This record gives sequence, structure tokens and C-alpha cells, in this order.
Amino acid sequence: MKPYFILILIFWCLTNSLAAQIELAGIFTNNMVLQRDVEIPVWGWSTKGKIITLIFKNNTYQAKADKTGKWQIKLPPTPAGGTYQMTVTDGASEKTLNNILFGDVWVCSGQSNMEWTVDNSMFAQNEMMNAKDQQIRHFKVARNTSIVPTEKLEGSSWEVTSPETVGKFTAVGYQFAKSIRQHHDVPIGLLNTSWGGSRIEPWMSAESLGYENFPKTAKAAQKKSDKVAKAKMAAFEAKFGKLPKQDAGLVNGNALWAVPELDDSQWKNINAPSLWENQGLEGVDGIVWFRKTIELSADDIEKDIMLHLSKIDDNDKTYFNGQLIGETNQYSRERIYQVPKSLLKAGANVIAVRVEDTGGGGGFYGDSEEMYAQTNQQKISLAGTWKYKLGVIKLNTGVASNQEPVIIYNKMIYPILNFPIKGVIWYQGESNAGAEDAFVYRDLFATMIQDWRKRWGVGDFPFLYVQLANYMAVKSQPSASNWAMLRESQMKTLVLPNTAQAVIIDIGDANDIHPRNKHDVGYRLALGARKLAYGEQNLVHNGPVYQSMKIEGNKIRLQFEAVGGTLSVKGSDLKEFAIAGDDKKFVWANAKIEGNEIIVWSDEVKNPVAVRYAWADNPHQANLYNQQGLPATPFRTDDW
Repeated sequence: MKPYFILILIFWCLTNSLAAQIELAGIFTNNMVLQRDVEIPVWGWSTKGKIITLIFKNNTYQAKADKTGKWQIKLPPTPAGGTYQMTVTDGASEKTLNNILFGDVWVCSGQSNMEWTVDNSMFAQNEMMNAKDQQIRHFKVARNTSIVPTEKLEGSSWEVTSPETVGKFTAVGYQFAKSIRQHHDVPIGLLNTSWGGSRIEPWMSAESLGYENFPKTAKAAQKKSDKVAKAKMAAFEAKFGKLPKQDAGLVNGNALWAVPELDDSQWKNINAPSLWENQGLEGVDGIVWFRKTIELSADDIEKDIMLHLSKIDDNDKTYFNGQLIGETNQYSRERIYQVPKSLLKAGANVIAVRVEDTGGGGGFYGDSEEMYAQTNQQKISLAGTWKYKLGVIKLNTGVASNQEPVIIYNKMIYPILNFPIKGVIWYQGESNAGAEDAFVYRDLFATMIQDWRKRWGVGDFPFLYVQLANYMAVKSQPSASNWAMLRESQMKTLVLPNTAQAVIIDIGDANDIHPRNKHDVGYRLALGARKLAYGEQNLVHNGPVYQSMKIEGNKIRLQFEAVGGTLSVKGSDLKEFAIAGDDKKFVWANAKIEGNEIIVWSDEVKNPVAVRYAWADNPHQANLYNQQGLPATPFRTDDW
């Protein structure tokens, strides 16, 4: 046989073999959890016209691949339990999935506080060491976008809980699942489709946002964005020169920009702690080097010293006189490094920090009081002016993918809409808490919930969400708050059936948008699930919720919805109440509980008309609870 005939035959065999490979939708893998007690569609792709056979629990089911190669087979409702095996074949190839459970599948969605992992949360080591409940499974949908709805899901797989795997689970979802399983012996599947920093609009369908031809709109917007990006890039390079493609400061493991003798006189100045986006480096991701020289006396170098660098976004390698003394790959962790006596010298000593930012803010941030070198003799402040030079830089000149409408939905929600679920837990809103966005959010959020329910086609499934935590600096006087407005917008969705909220204004962090306490978040979400999804009718699942008010002279009396238990205060006096008259000027108020009502007043306001409670970015003193220890929902009686 001639060589070219052999090549043709080989090509034909390979093509035929590839065409015959049966494919399951990406959500179907080993270790998966399927929703109990409902019909389950199983789908995938093969060659046009192929007969697909599925074998499950000794039963055989068949379907024919359509003209696009897609096929679907429906399994009858199955009660909770397992494990099971499933085999799918098209006659030429087959796939077998093992260790399958039937239980309850909960979609875990939102931005970074939902995506936040167990290994970065409170009590992480203990959680991972004791992660042995194999009835909890986790699937992380890969971050991706598309301007058109896409059926195929990017590669991932279901993971069984273990000390080796649980660290990368959604921490909120995992704590939610653990809490559910303490009360209901049913397997839990966590379908984690979340993306840090995302706005709500990217999670919404084009139709729900009113787009008639979204691909055309998206392409036009991209063209405009590209033009703006090109101009921004030109302006940046005019100021800083061409963007470096390789890190000249770290070559073959040698930190050339950390050595003390380096001439850094041409490096630019920058202030720390302060993110570099605030200092002329807007849109900069990648690697930036920092240097600072400190003077040490002969007495200072008699013992090891400690470097405190506050927090660094995202990752750092820190050098002292050219030697690596520590590195951290978590942007929210305080950097505290020990410098051995052997590296110290009397006179000038050089600290060099290589900072890598993967997106969003970059550089030093946090409290300036936490930037210092502690010797055995003195505390030397490291806050203030540092030298810096760009390493490897990527300039983000356009709008981030997780900010654009529709495109996350098309790739991270649409492909799983045929996968039956029990419900959704949602933690998002920080990225929509801007001045105008916070009020609009109420309409967007309600629209998204209703649209998801319609498209999933499994009824008004429970939709449970987390209200924003307390965050940012505490204000000394009552004032307007975008975060409070966003919380109110979230609360407004409670008018929809089968919704519940987890209020967490008592477990946030003024300095960190990602509170580490995900235990209480998961627990409070689980209370809503136990009430709405698991039928615990007598369970109190939320704290006090404002209902109505009545003006009584110079006081206002507040009524609350009955939530199964009386009002209570943590501490001696109620805090975070403010009151105002017709002038709309709020002042701090006195408040006291009378039965299941609260009386609010202030000597400064003779004719009150409105009350607000915990209406602040960080209402850190809010202390109104119910007897079950759940915090009251922040509220206002006005609509100003």
C-alpha cells in the first residue's frame, strides 16, 4: 500500500474514532449528587443519529442523538441515598460514573464572599482536619464568560469532602451543608458557581435585563471599550514606558532588585500603606517591587527584629538585605516576618518587597500603625514613602468580565439550568453598593430571582441570601450609607415567596470586606433552609423585622413582626438608633424595649417623624436581637 493511502486510512480511523466518543455534560462526573425525588435529565453529545443507552440501577434507558449530536435521557425520581453507578454508551464508546448520591443540590452563587474557601476562613486547620462527612460533595464551576448562552460547561468535577479536598470548597456553602446535615440526614451537593468581585448584572439573562439583541449590543460595547482601552494604554506607556513582559527583578531565582547595593535612585516614590491604584497606577495588575532603607544602631542589631508590613494585596516575597525572610499568598493576612540577627548591620539596611497583584487593588494597605520594624531597642515606622519599580505588568484598561451584564449567566448559569436543584444560597451585593446602584439593586435582585426560578423550571425553589456584613470605618454621627441602602434593597425581596435572609451585621470586619467567620453565615442561611425547604415550621429562622411605627408626642413606638420570641438587647442599652424631625436631620436616640415594642426618643428632637436602626456601613454597636440570638434586620421608617 502506498504511503499516502496509509495516511488517509489513519486519518479516517482517527476521525471516525473521535466522532464516536460519547460526551456527558460537564456537570455529570464521578462523586456527583443528583436531586432526590424528581425526574433527572441526563444529557450530552455524540454522533448524529446514534442510539444512546444509559444503564442505572439495573434499568436500561435509551435516546437518539439529534442532528446536532445532542441527546437526553430522563431518569425517574429516586429517593435520597446511594452510592450508585451509571454507564452511558453509544455503541462505539462508553463512560461509567461511580460513587453517585441522591440528595439535595444547592446552588451557591455570588461574589467573593461566596467563593471564599474553607482554607482561608476561621478555624481552617481544624475544619480541614475534621472534614470526614462524605455525604457532602462540592462542584466548582470554572470562571468563564460568553456573549451568547452556551450549553457546555468548562471542565470541573464533583469532589467528596475530605481533609485533602475541603480546603477549596466554598466556606459559606460548606458550613451551610454541615448545619443542614446536623438536622436532616440527606446528602448535600454544593454546586458552586461564584466569581469574586462580580456585580449582579453579569449573573442575569439578557431577556431579564431587557436586551433584544445582546450579542450585537455586547460587540458594540466591546468595540467602544477597545477604543477607550487603546487610549488608556497609550497614556500609561507615555508616562511609564513600555509595559515590562518579564520580571527583571527576579531572574532564575535571584532577587536582583532586593540586593542592598542596587542603585534605586531612579525608582519612583509611592506612599504606603495605600493601594497603588490610588497613586497613579490605576488598572495595574502584575508585579511591582518596593524598597525602603532603615537605619539600625549597634544596639538594634544585638537581637532578631520583627518586620510588620500590615496587609499586602495580593501576594508578596519580602527580602531583608537581599535575603528572603518570608512570603505570603493571602492578601488579607497581616505580614509579620522575623529577621535573624545574622542579616542585620549597623547603619543602612534595605527592605525589598516583591508584590504580585492578580486583580483588583494592589500593594500595601491597612493600618499605618501596623507598618513598623520592632528591634530590641525601638519601634521604627515603615509607613510613608517607599521606592517602587514595575516588574511584570498587565494593564486592565477595559471593564472587567465580572462587571459586564449577562456574560457570566451565559457560561456559568445557563449550562446548569437543566440540572434539578433544591434551592439557591446567594452572597453578593458589595460590588453593587455604589451611590446609585444600591437603590436600583432591589429591582435587579427580585428580577434575577424570578428569572432563575422560571428558567430552572422546578418551581419557586427556596432562595436564601446573605445581607451585607458591617464594614468600613465607623461614623461618629448618623449619616447616609450606600451599604445600608443595599441591605434595604436585599430585604425588599422578602416579599417574594420562599425567600429568607441571613443578617450578619454583627460578624463583619471594619478593615476587611471578607469576614473570616463563615460559620455563622452558613448557620443562619441553614436556618432559612430548615424553615422553607425542610419543613421545620416552628423554627425561628430570622431576627426581629420592623413592621410599623406610631408617633406618641416626643417619642416613636416601633412594632415588629412576630418572630417567635421576645426582643432582647445584648448589653445594657440599645444602640444604633437614630431619630429625626421634619428637617430630616438624624441624631442618636435613646431606645428601650417595652414587651415586643421599642420606644425611641431624643431630647434634641421635640417632634419626631422618623427612626433608623443600624443605618450605616458599619453599625458596629447594633445590639437588638431576639431570644434565639439572631440580630434584627437594619431598617428605616422613612423613604427619604
